[in-house]
Amino acid sequence: MAYKSNVLVVANRTAMSIGLEAVLRARVESGPASFTLLVPLGRTPDAHRRVERMAARLRSLGLEAYGVVGDVDPLSAVLEVWSPAKFDEIIVSTLPASTSRWMQAGLPRRVERATGALVRHVEAREALTSPPSRPLVGSRT
Repeated sequence: MAYKSNVLVVANRTAMSIGLEAVLRARVESGPASFTLLVPLGRTPDAHRRVERMAARLRSLGLEAYGVVGDVDPLSAVLEVWSPAKFDEIIVSTLPASTSRWMQAGLPRRVERATGALVRHVEAREALTSPPSRPLVGSRT
């Protein structure tokens, strides 16, 4: 039985972007992985519904994905859920550096320093209104 990596994905406006989708697909192609999508929206009922819709979209693409809401401060949100026993790596998805508040605050590097985890940064665009891409071949939803 192959080892499955557990990946924490931190995103907000880029959570349903084609760029993040491509990175997650590539991650699965390099080895089995499940994803926990952490969206720092606060813990309102509306936030929970939004995050579940985002995670459901990832599942519709054939990815094993779960959604979690977190504190509105993205670093605090990560620190609330991060556990080296639970996750193997972190992906931080931001808008392009020229417009991203998370990049201006150095979020990927701050997350790496605070957790000691392998952190990969994905620069993506906001979600498009296009339908989801086709599911992964041979995947289960």
